Amino acid sequence: MARLTPAKAEWPALRVDSWSETRDTLHMWTQIVGKLKLAGTPLVNHWWNVTFAVNARGLSTGAIPVDGRLLDVEFDFVDHELVLRTSDARRASVALRPRTVADFFAEVGQVLGRLDIALDIDASPNEVDPAIPFAEDTTHRSYDGTAVTTFWRQLVQIERVFQLWRAGFAGKTSPVHVFWGALDLACTRFSGRTAPLHPGGAPNCADWVMEEGYSRECASAGFWPGGTEGMFYAYTYPAPDGYPDRPAGPDGAHWDPALGEFVLPYEVVRESADPDATLLHFLDTTYAAAADLANWDRPLLDIDPHRLDRHLHTDNTTTL
Repeated sequence: MARLTPAKAEWPALRVDSWSETRDTLHMWTQIVGKLKLAGTPLVNHWWNVTFAVNARGLSTGAIPVDGRLLDVEFDFVDHELVLRTSDARRASVALRPRTVADFFAEVGQVLGRLDIALDIDASPNEVDPAIPFAEDTTHRSYDGTAVTTFWRQLVQIERVFQLWRAGFAGKTSPVHVFWGALDLACTRFSGRTAPLHPGGAPNCADWVMEEGYSRECASAGFWPGGTEGMFYAYTYPAPDGYPDRPAGPDGAHWDPALGEFVLPYEVVRESADPDATLLHFLDTTYAAAADLANWDRPLLDIDPHRLDRHLHTDNTTTL
């Protein structure tokens, strides 16, 4: 099997305060597209059907069934356009540039109409307060393309490491995906047991949405563009006694009582001698705290993420 030659990964710096207005505008744009995916796909456990994937250009919805066709939508953060493609070989785009959410929403609707697709969604954002209806939102209007590209390059590096962490778990685990509710990249592991009913409480989000998301016992980790340069987080639901007191990995990681999560600033990872190892240390130790305290069956669930390399290096007859 051909092997890709690894190169030194570049973890870019991006101060959140330098692009917060752009971030908030982009967040609303992703919610518009995310709700299109929500309307067109069947509910998969924990809302996995509505998420975006990080790809080689930006963020992608993947396939959305529409009237016997498939639609995919991509935020291209290289050429800065929203690209819409259908399985009947049609393509359209919307420019990503400084513009209001209302203007973006209107043009997305027009472009979908040219593809014979109706923009029939709940046209207000979730998990934010205030929740300005998209058609009325002239507040969010910024777009710094350089900053958005840098943010995507952050996600590219984080995606790599999260994929490796995901490979170290043999139980039920989510894809590595972007939730547009909070604009965070996340991956979640599950013990296999049910969880108590979640209390809900997210702003402008029905409690039953959170109940579906947290219907099974889980340990989750992710990245959110907050803090100074971004913030990694880890939490478990339900949280076992003593969870906040357990080790959280590298220096700089700590328990945030206001969030109810362990956090690790992005810049700690970026500035470390080995960013991949530093982030994996955070992911592994926070997972171990949750799994050990809640008595997960770790001998059954944990697995060597490098097992393919081990087999290829020890069996010279193996070909793939």
